[in-house]
Amino acid sequence: MRLNRNLRPWRIWAFIAAVALWPYAASAGDIAPDRMEAALSKLEALAEGVVADGGVPGLAIGVVHDDKVIFLKGFGHREAGKPETVDADTVFQIASLSKPVSATVVAALVSDGIASWDSKIADLDPAFRLSQPYPTIELTVRDLFAHRSGLPGTAGDDLEDIGYDRAEILRRLRFVPPSSSFRAGYSYSNFGLTEGAVAAAKPTGKPWEEVAEEKLYRPLGMASTSSRHSDFIKQANRAELHAKINGAWAAKVQRYPDAQAPAGGVSSTARDLSQWMRLVLGNGVYDGKTLIAADALDQTHIPLTPRGKNPVSGGEAFYGLGWNIEFGRHGLIWGHAGAFSVGARSLVMLFPEEKLGIVVIANAFPTGVPEGLSDSFADLVFDGTLGKKDKVKAWNDIYGSMFGPVIAAAKATYAAPPSPASPARPASAYAGRYSNDFIGDAVVSGEGDALVLKVGPAGARSYSLKHFDRDLFLTFPDAEMPDRPSAVSFVLGPDGKASAVTIEFLDGNHLGTLARVGD
Repeated sequence: MRLNRNLRPWRIWAFIAAVALWPYAASAGDIAPDRMEAALSKLEALAEGVVADGGVPGLAIGVVHDDKVIFLKGFGHREAGKPETVDADTVFQIASLSKPVSATVVAALVSDGIASWDSKIADLDPAFRLSQPYPTIELTVRDLFAHRSGLPGTAGDDLEDIGYDRAEILRRLRFVPPSSSFRAGYSYSNFGLTEGAVAAAKPTGKPWEEVAEEKLYRPLGMASTSSRHSDFIKQANRAELHAKINGAWAAKVQRYPDAQAPAGGVSSTARDLSQWMRLVLGNGVYDGKTLIAADALDQTHIPLTPRGKNPVSGGEAFYGLGWNIEFGRHGLIWGHAGAFSVGARSLVMLFPEEKLGIVVIANAFPTGVPEGLSDSFADLVFDGTLGKKDKVKAWNDIYGSMFGPVIAAAKATYAAPPSPASPARPASAYAGRYSNDFIGDAVVSGEGDALVLKVGPAGARSYSLKHFDRDLFLTFPDAEMPDRPSAVSFVLGPDGKASAVTIEFLDGNHLGTLARVGD
């Protein structure tokens, strides 16, 4: 969830100071064993019920308390309609839960003196540029992990969708105008955080994926965890992605997140992530050995940017470095959610004062099951009861409302052409090559009675265009929302040929207009 709220600095720090005086719900030793046992039993029953009711095809849960893994189990199936079940070692794509995992890797680099949270990107990766000189010079690893660089939240996501690799996407971020002044606003950016991670790893001379293995996965014995999609595909015991099609979960789409691996490309298991939770809750100590200096890891949990209120619990939320920090009814929480709209959900929730953590990974979207189960578990641990609100339903309603209105609005806009509709010009009026610095080349050609748009490196993505009215055509670019139309509109010049084209699904940052190149 991307929730924003503008607060004056003095109000922020006054609030933090006030929260610091709140009594915590308990300490690690204050949670009675019988209450924990009852909470785990109910959590298991809730998870079984969610799967039985079709809430998700499959999920896995890990719970850590006082440096011990006290619950580890899978539920449901790896793929809907197939017999293979989920267990604690089933590998899931964890989407944006990758961000706090990657923040832990960078903390290890900071601990080893390889980089600093305040290292300047200009020193670590001199080729990287933002659109303006001053932020480019001053930008730090901390800025990028806190999402306060000024980059718009979706910057680069559109380039990934049409096939560009990480290096080219990061290079083209220089063409994206800022959505806010430098360090003045919060904008959740996958490729901003990716650059922060990649830059921090530069002094090692090794790729990010290898650094993550060396600094985190291998020392913790996370043998099934990787930041490479090719490793995920090799896993026999892996969960497929699911989206709702005609009211039923279906595994139809793959997600290849290598370009933004630090922000969304980690794959892992409940067993492996439980070991990571032990490290974080142990302030960098794992099995009695200090793997990461506490001061390097502590930096990730300092609340830097206000994010508003949790939509269900009402707790005040902030962003640190790859982590959400929330001050709620049960005290201090470190957490992060993850989602792929093509079919993944994940959540980690840590209560550092109680040395308690829960991770839930699921193979479906949209669903609020991870939040619903985690919130319910917290209520059971701290209150001994679930309360009156069904947390799974409340979170399901939030996630379920994400796409519906968007799709409905697009369908309504293009439900029917004007009557009478103006005819299109001849295909030759639109055919040709178009270009801008950010998107690169786009080629429009006539194929039979239809026009086809090709974009991305060497025309990697192809979209059929259906005439709507005059010089406006429709296409359906989203695999996860196949019935959502998007406009492709042309501007005709005095010679009767299109001088420019605007591709709506690439225009989120007003960079989707491309000028004709040549004839």
